[in-house]
Amino acid sequence: MVSIHLHDLPEPLLLHIFSFISPTRTRNSASLVCRKWCLLERQTRLSLTLRGNPFTLPYPPQTFPSFPSLASLDLSHLSPWGHPLCYTPLLVGPTLPASFPKITHLTLYSRDPTALACLAPHWPRLKKVKLVRWHNKPNNNPAAEDLGSDLDQLFANCREIEEVDLNEFYCWTEDVTEALKRHPEVVNGLSALDLMLADATDGFRASEILDISVACPNLQRLVAPCVFNPRYMDFVSDSTLKTLATNCPRLTTLHLIDPTPPPTPNTNPNSANHHQENNPLSSAITPTGLETLFSSLSLLTDFSLDLSHPISDSGPALETLGQRRAGPPVKTLKLGFFRGICKARWLHLDGVSVCGGLESLCIKNCADLSDASLAAIARGCKKLKKIELVACNSVTESGIKRLANGLRGVLKDVSVSGCTLIDAAGLVQALELVRGRLERLHMDCVWVRPEKEMKDGRMDDVAERDRLDGSDDVAECDRLDGSDDVAECDRLDERPGKRCRVEENGGLDFACANHNNKHNNSWDNLVELSLWLPAGELLFPLSNTSLITCSNLQSITIKVEGDCRILPRPVQRTFGLNTLSRFPKLAKMKLDLGEAIGYSLTAPSGQMDLSLWERFYLHGIQDLGSLQELDYWPPQDREVNQRSLSLPSAALIKGCCRLRKLFIHGTAHEHFMRFFLGMEELRDVQLREDYYPAPENDMSTEMRADSCGRFELALNERILPD
Repeated sequence: MVSIHLHDLPEPLLLHIFSFISPTRTRNSASLVCRKWCLLERQTRLSLTLRGNPFTLPYPPQTFPSFPSLASLDLSHLSPWGHPLCYTPLLVGPTLPASFPKITHLTLYSRDPTALACLAPHWPRLKKVKLVRWHNKPNNNPAAEDLGSDLDQLFANCREIEEVDLNEFYCWTEDVTEALKRHPEVVNGLSALDLMLADATDGFRASEILDISVACPNLQRLVAPCVFNPRYMDFVSDSTLKTLATNCPRLTTLHLIDPTPPPTPNTNPNSANHHQENNPLSSAITPTGLETLFSSLSLLTDFSLDLSHPISDSGPALETLGQRRAGPPVKTLKLGFFRGICKARWLHLDGVSVCGGLESLCIKNCADLSDASLAAIARGCKKLKKIELVACNSVTESGIKRLANGLRGVLKDVSVSGCTLIDAAGLVQALELVRGRLERLHMDCVWVRPEKEMKDGRMDDVAERDRLDGSDDVAECDRLDGSDDVAECDRLDERPGKRCRVEENGGLDFACANHNNKHNNSWDNLVELSLWLPAGELLFPLSNTSLITCSNLQSITIKVEGDCRILPRPVQRTFGLNTLSRFPKLAKMKLDLGEAIGYSLTAPSGQMDLSLWERFYLHGIQDLGSLQELDYWPPQDREVNQRSLSLPSAALIKGCCRLRKLFIHGTAHEHFMRFFLGMEELRDVQLREDYYPAPENDMSTEMRADSCGRFELALNERILPD
């Protein structure tokens, strides 16, 4: 019997087999098997992200690998992160373009225009470009004095460009419009523009939006921050949206966001100031203008309008969007500060509930969104897979239960934050009907809300208002849809045998009488969990909810926000990260303390400085034995503009013995970074100042290029166990 080896197959067949390998780690492992597999992997790889220090490469590189089929290349993570790359051996001459001849998608950290000047002439067939920059615009470069100089090199050399992404690129709005005006023939073929401009605090004016629409008539996707405040000159109004729709009739995705923070919302929809005619802070966008926009854009399937001032009675406009006959149905909606989205007064569907093709819905700052509205949305939007509610202060746990009941066959992604009548434990219980299907969940870890305790005192008024609005008919319709399961669940949750007590560690312990529960008690499909916590709140109570049964959880994001300077010393010594050790497959964690404010230097008497707060939050991370990737944002002191890794945090992170990748979004001293050289599994460490403004000149050893270079050389010289 003749044995046949895999290498006996024809090379075209082997290339076809290797083209089906998609995970990056699997490809990297396959390339290490033998020389033949290494060549096959390089010939079939389609995307690549380069990390490391290109300044350490000799010039010219002797054996730089070639990837003939590579289409997508990411150079935004080269280290030292954020430094100009024009003088590195990797970019000087045709070295990089010769190794990647078929690049069509490029991501680049463009500290100044010289980076694009080096690369763009070698890749004239670029189709999609994403630029990244979190530093201030350079002032010492004469080429940067002209508006739009960052984009001139791109449009001058890449005549076939179709998509430009500037969501993480700090520049001025005038830079974009001036560059578009100087290259009319090239930008005429643009199909997508993402212009969020890296934490922009100001948006595009009406005249600038119109200039973009005139220069790019074939746009299919537009994402931009806009000035909607009528108190400013040249603000975006109904006429601007109408002209935009006329100039760009092929738009399928339109995201317009007001970057200014919203004022304190009026949560009483019955007050006189709630109505648009009596509210001086109402938006310049009207329902009539939205109807005109929706009627003109027949291909629109993804629409986002996030405002900082309310639009009253927007229901008829949303009905126009949902009932249009021409074009595909709308699939994604994000509505910020809309009023009257869905009144749900009678049996018929109204407002956004008419959009039967919706798959993703985000509602922000909607004061009159009620539980009956969520029930109507569940009845009308049967394809809804993702729902996000932000600062909807009239929604309760009962509304979440009715929503979950109506969408229990399709709902996979739920996000609830800033809703004052919903706490974390209540939200987990409300999602009981869909816990077996959910794949992603975001919630606020506020275990007891003071606003919720006041709810019982006004339930009679709410019930009376719902009765006048016709909610009895909605309840009857919910009963026909199968909401008896929800009522039964409510009855079991309110039985006398249920009790709640507060433990010494700050957790909530729910002890319920045993009963036959026909619902799935585990979160088998949940793979991503996102938690928001106010500063000083503990994570321990998470272990007393059913979320602790997530056996397949792979990624968790924890964001802490608040002013630690006004908080007393915590009673508990630890935040509770060791609670996450009960998730056996947890491999990735993002711990974001960037919005936690404290004292970086000596704190006043009775207060803790940032190093002690970092010890509080990171204690227990060494117990996460399955953690392989960590993104960490250190807390900050805004008065001295410092986000730096402290000594306690470096020592605690070192305890993660199986960590393979570590990304610190801030600065760190070199001798603190050398702590990580003792981690045997660690192979990828990077400091990223991906926040604006990124530090320019550090007066200590923090983030200097030489310091980073010495640490990376020491890291790469180690012998890895695998």
